[in-house]
Amino acid sequence: MKNIVIIPTYNEKENIDAIIDAVLALPSGFDVLVIDDGSPDGTASLVKAKQEHQERLHLIERSGKLGLGTAYICGFRWAIDHGYDYIFEMDADFSHNPADLERMLSAACNGADMVVGSRYKCGVNVVNWPMGRVIMSYYASRYVRLITGMPINDATAGFVCYSAKVLSSINLDAIAMRGYGFQIEMKYTVWRLGFNIEEISIIFTDRTLGTSKMNSGIFGEAFWGVLKLPLRKIRPKS
Repeated sequence: MKNIVIIPTYNEKENIDAIIDAVLALPSGFDVLVIDDGSPDGTASLVKAKQEHQERLHLIERSGKLGLGTAYICGFRWAIDHGYDYIFEMDADFSHNPADLERMLSAACNGADMVVGSRYKCGVNVVNWPMGRVIMSYYASRYVRLITGMPINDATAGFVCYSAKVLSSINLDAIAMRGYGFQIEMKYTVWRLGFNIEEISIIFTDRTLGTSKMNSGIFGEAFWGVLKLPLRKIRPKS
């Protein structure tokens, strides 16, 4: 069984070495694919230096900031082409605990087609976020449930495991949102296609190094994009 963790990066030099080391040290033998969007701080150069000593580390360099969604779609296609069984999304900044990858993999191996690392399955498990951001994030997921009917507590979560079967069934060219709304659209698509989705509770800890990429434009795309989701026809890839 082959498993890979996709980590998109833009200016993550403070975190990238440590997050790669933490994932590669896990007992289940996860590979890592970093997708760097032309980080001017030299993030890609640090990854290349580590590649000289680590064959389970891979890198795709892109020309500039092309959006979180396109980074993950690029990674999904690469992972499917290279025969991986389970493909994970994860942030570079340690807001997601690498140790939780083992719990997510266990859930996937026990029948879940998608596993969501959920901040809101059991209350609110967020550390060091300003209260305003916690409220915005929590009620964003409530808003998604209200509009779409999708029974997921953390619709905007970026800590996710997909089986290759799921990703191979999705028409990735039809995924329209490019920012954090991408996370909502992917979950909605998987749900509408009838796959088994499981949420596991995690503790999300805000980054201590580097700078958040969240902005009002990203939030706006997700807010308006969700209104369009129930109108779309979701079909499996032919």
